Amino acid sequence: MEVSLVKIGNSKGIMLSRSILEKYHIKDKVELFLEKGKIILRPVSQPREGWEEAFKKMHEAGDDELLIDDVFEDEDFEGCS
Repeated sequence: MEVSLVKIGNSKGIMLSRSILEKYHIKDKVELFLEKGKIILRPVSQPREGWEEAFKKMHEAGDDELLIDDVFEDEDFEGCS
């Protein structure tokens, strides 16, 4: 695919079509790599994206029960500050 460079201030950039942005889930940022004479753009991944909704669904289904106690019986908090 050939794209034209667009003047942006003192620099130049490329414009990506909506279909490319949607297909590759590109929001506001991309990672740029220079590799053997190539420029590679990769969407910035958001590792915890969607967790909030997933946790809500778990709670609604009752799947969010505590499996390990927050405090173990042999823990001693005396003298901790």
